[in-house]
Amino acid sequence: MHNERWLLPEGIDELLPEQARALEHLRRRLLDHYASWGYELVITPFIEYLESLLTGTGKDLDLQTFKLTDQLSGRQLGIRADITPQVARIDAHHLRRDEPTRLCYIGTVLRTRSDGFAASRSPLQIGAELYGHAGIESDLEILSLMLETLNTAGVEDIYLDLGHVGIFRGLARQAGLDADQEAALFEALQRKAQPEIDALIGEFSVTDECAAMLSALAGLNGDDEVINKARIALANADDDVLAAIDYVAALGAALTQTLPGVPLHYDLAELRAYHYQTGVVFAAFVPGLGNEVARGGRYDHIGEVFGRARPATGFSADLKTLMRVARPEPLAVPESIFAPWADNDPGLLQRIRELRRAGRVVVRELPGQAGDAASMACSHQLQLVNGEWQVSAL
Repeated sequence: MHNERWLLPEGIDELLPEQARALEHLRRRLLDHYASWGYELVITPFIEYLESLLTGTGKDLDLQTFKLTDQLSGRQLGIRADITPQVARIDAHHLRRDEPTRLCYIGTVLRTRSDGFAASRSPLQIGAELYGHAGIESDLEILSLMLETLNTAGVEDIYLDLGHVGIFRGLARQAGLDADQEAALFEALQRKAQPEIDALIGEFSVTDECAAMLSALAGLNGDDEVINKARIALANADDDVLAAIDYVAALGAALTQTLPGVPLHYDLAELRAYHYQTGVVFAAFVPGLGNEVARGGRYDHIGEVFGRARPATGFSADLKTLMRVARPEPLAVPESIFAPWADNDPGLLQRIRELRRAGRVVVRELPGQAGDAASMACSHQLQLVNGEWQVSAL
């Protein structure tokens, strides 16, 4: 067993220097880009009391959260599996602004199992949230920023999936489904298992009208013709369902007008993050990858448990996944200068300080070390010329 100490747990990864340098370069570019849109960076705790961490998020996040006991208080702690609820708390409890608030974040999250969003159980989650505005305009801003995130990362051939959890939620309420029935139908809809969906509906005591609308839901996916099909198939739905269809249609039209080149796919049975999303949901996909590379949606009122309910919309992505699927961007390798070891030479030490302050990379030789300047990937070296330390190429 001692020969396998280098192994990591399944789904836990590490980055080597070249990968880490590329990731850090992308991280800085994205955070600077978010700042140019007015999004302020927040940093949330990696671990906190479990009841605070899971408030308002439903059972899905509970199952994804590692739990342990605090040796100081005896209370149960959780390691964050999603940063979004923490950012909602900052908006609702700490900032308490009346005007729209734009926040962004980046940080590692830890999950008990991969959720399909990222192969890793320790994604580097990056995202942005917009609080204090309910409407198509704020959803459009978040969608646009998500797409710019993918473009900045070098992700190509993106297409969008657009849905609305209010459609299924409204139909289930209209049909009078109880919690167990709704959960069973929810699971079948996620698999688009039409025979199973119809069998379940047949077991429910619902009207023929409601049964027909619930059965039709799984097939309402495709291009913008889906909207017209939905208006026909769900014509007898309650007003909140019809309003949700109209909202998706209006958002899709606004997105097509703003970003006409982005392929748009509608899926009105898409229930991603159903347990705490409240409205429109969206995800970005690329060919050859079954899971989404970024996702988001509207989750109004999540801040209510923290003392203040506000409209909210946002998106998130795993930075490591974006790097994995993106077109690699060649990064210039910084020139390194090899400085010889010269004990008690104030001139050499001063020259090294000057070069580093000027942004140059200086690598000190260590006494008795293996390898010379070239083997340590240095392109230049410091040499004593006429009593002065000068940089010269190898």
